[in-house]
Amino acid sequence: MAKDRINTLASLNPDDYNHLLEPLGKCTICPRKCGANRFSEKLGYCKSDASFFISSICVHRGEEPPISGKHGICNVFFGHCNLQCIYCQNHQISDNSEIDAAKRWELKGVLEKIIRCLDSGCKGLGFVSPSHFVPQMKIIIHALRDLGYYPTIVYNTNAYDNVETLKEIESLVDVYLPDFKYSDPQLGKDFSDASGYPGIAKAALKEMYRQKGSSLITDEDNLAERGILIRHLVLPGYIENSLNVLRFVANEISTSIHISLMSQYHPAFLAIDLPPLNRSLHKVEYFKVVDEFHRLGFRRGYIQELESYENYRPDFDQDHPFDT
Repeated sequence: MAKDRINTLASLNPDDYNHLLEPLGKCTICPRKCGANRFSEKLGYCKSDASFFISSICVHRGEEPPISGKHGICNVFFGHCNLQCIYCQNHQISDNSEIDAAKRWELKGVLEKIIRCLDSGCKGLGFVSPSHFVPQMKIIIHALRDLGYYPTIVYNTNAYDNVETLKEIESLVDVYLPDFKYSDPQLGKDFSDASGYPGIAKAALKEMYRQKGSSLITDEDNLAERGILIRHLVLPGYIENSLNVLRFVANEISTSIHISLMSQYHPAFLAIDLPPLNRSLHKVEYFKVVDEFHRLGFRRGYIQELESYENYRPDFDQDHPFDT
């Protein structure tokens, strides 16, 4: 970090941003709407307090090309989650029963780590699983701007988001990177403890589309500056779910939107003994979804190699979870 940045950071007063945490006194920022007082010891569904509860801040090169680019994106991985997916590859940090899923940072420590990543060449700053930490995300963004940093802000979410909360961050987020998981409410209930997931995610996606439109605008380095890229992880044995996810996007949002069809599913966490989730994706399953992608008229997006699951197994017990 440049010397003048160090001096500016030292003079930053974290208390200037405390008013942004006020909604956590009766938390309704995510669709769970627990009403928990996150300043107390009696926490809500996500078992997260009002601190900067962060598992990792690191440069990540494994996102889609317009997100990572050549230098990677600085990702802030929040701890815990407002979904509890039984196959989560990030279960070390997303499991709400895990008290050591993250550590509590001071704002200046968060900013210093982010700035180091930005000064190393990262143009983007991604917030991963931010739905239950939107007030803290707001503070980080405002503080960075006060320090003269304006990275492209990527909201990397499971799409289990409140529309009202998304409206509040319209001026802060540049790129939405939602994972649209389920069209079937029973799968939402069985796999992520969220039977209302499809309706909530659909409303959230429509709001993101309202804000950003269908185009993914990129700069001279082909890095996304504004827009939406919808991710969908194809689950083994549940291809009809994936087909209906694509049909919803095509019929109710736009076939011009960018879609990332992920084949990287690998049995993890509680799914390792649960058929058919205890196996990897079959080629015929994945390409049935790819065929529907083309049949519906999608032309923008990303298709993964079927062996991609071998390259995405993060270990958050390491200093850098993706250098394993």
